[in-house]
Amino acid sequence: MNGNSLSVAAITKDLGTRFVGQRILYYPSLASTMEIARQEAHKGASEGTVVVAGEQTAGRARLQRSWLTPKGNVALSVILYPGLSQLPSLIMLASLAVVHCIRTVTGLKPGIKWPNDVLINGKKTCGILIESDVRASVVHCAIIGIGINVDLRPAEFPEIKNIATSLAQELGREVSCLTVTRSLLVEIERLYQALVAGESLYEEWRDNLVTLGQEVRVRSGETTYEGVAESVARDGSLFLRDKDGCLTTIVAGDVTLRDWNFPANQVWRLIR
Repeated sequence: MNGNSLSVAAITKDLGTRFVGQRILYYPSLASTMEIARQEAHKGASEGTVVVAGEQTAGRARLQRSWLTPKGNVALSVILYPGLSQLPSLIMLASLAVVHCIRTVTGLKPGIKWPNDVLINGKKTCGILIESDVRASVVHCAIIGIGINVDLRPAEFPEIKNIATSLAQELGREVSCLTVTRSLLVEIERLYQALVAGESLYEEWRDNLVTLGQEVRVRSGETTYEGVAESVARDGSLFLRDKDGCLTTIVAGDVTLRDWNFPANQVWRLIR
């Protein structure tokens, strides 16, 4: 079988997980894995259900960006039912799962740009979108959407060619999309089980952040902050020290490293 040929049987065969990926909904072409996952969750889908698209045509990303995934790249969403206290750690879980997966499959050394973009050699190779349904302090579901550029050729997309990369681009050879998908699901379950058991993912996530110690620009809502990314809190918030020495806590936002000069409203393809 071609390494980039995805199917339910190929993904689930001897996967080695207890629940993540034991139920796969695979679509050769799909507008958005997140939309289907949300519908499935509202129908009571079993925890660990995964929606996988061979090609995604109208995906959504953070900050209202688009996320389009042609064939040969990973686009999937995982349905989970965590406790309220575990929600802030899902961005840590998802980004660490991707980092572990990439290291295992390729030997490359990715890092995390706060809060959850995965970079290789300073260029974006993965993005993560997390949505949760919380009502009256009860988590009805959480959905982790992950896109990994496996076989992306940045030169074919002028708007992102200077800021994006892929596993194949970095290695100079083909990478199995199937192997990446299977490894990713195993890592998601392993880290999720650790989280549910009360283990902290904070230290490892913090230690993999390439943002800390860097001069950055952070867009949070309608406000833009500039300064040095000093540290992160256990809930994932970023501590930013400005030129006057004031420390600002940023709960959510989009970070641009100092040397990255691309528009804040850039439309992204393939990556979140």
